[in-house]
Amino acid sequence: MSEPMNTYQTDNIFAKILRGEIACEKVFEDKDTIAFMDIMPQSEGHLLVVPKQASLGLLDAEQVVIGPLFTTVQKLAKAAKIAFYADGITIMQFNGASAGQTVFHLHVHIIPRYDNVPLRAHGTGTEKATTIKLNAEKIKNVLNEMAE
Repeated sequence: MSEPMNTYQTDNIFAKILRGEIACEKVFEDKDTIAFMDIMPQSEGHLLVVPKQASLGLLDAEQVVIGPLFTTVQKLAKAAKIAFYADGITIMQFNGASAGQTVFHLHVHIIPRYDNVPLRAHGTGTEKATTIKLNAEKIKNVLNEMAE
């Protein structure tokens, strides 16, 4: 059994994205959160919402992080459902390696779902950059329409 991770590691991929050290296909950003496309999507339109404040997961996040995070999750889930004509939306959030967390910065998966279509396995295969960009544009277009 591996040792539990107890301290936030500033070299995780989401921290690097937040610092601008690694590029992402961003679909939304405000003062508290950023949302971007998952490069290993389990379904077309799979995206991630990340708080800008460092925390390992939901269980150690400060209360002031949770409200803005889930406000953004709700907004992006609605937009993804519309953008991809999804039958439903799966929202997932993992806490700890035993629960399936692989990046130890709080993040929420938003995954468009379709009747009788299984999810692709998590972490298998990177999507083409052109497809990721196209999918991001679909969500951004819906967000723009929702703002009007």
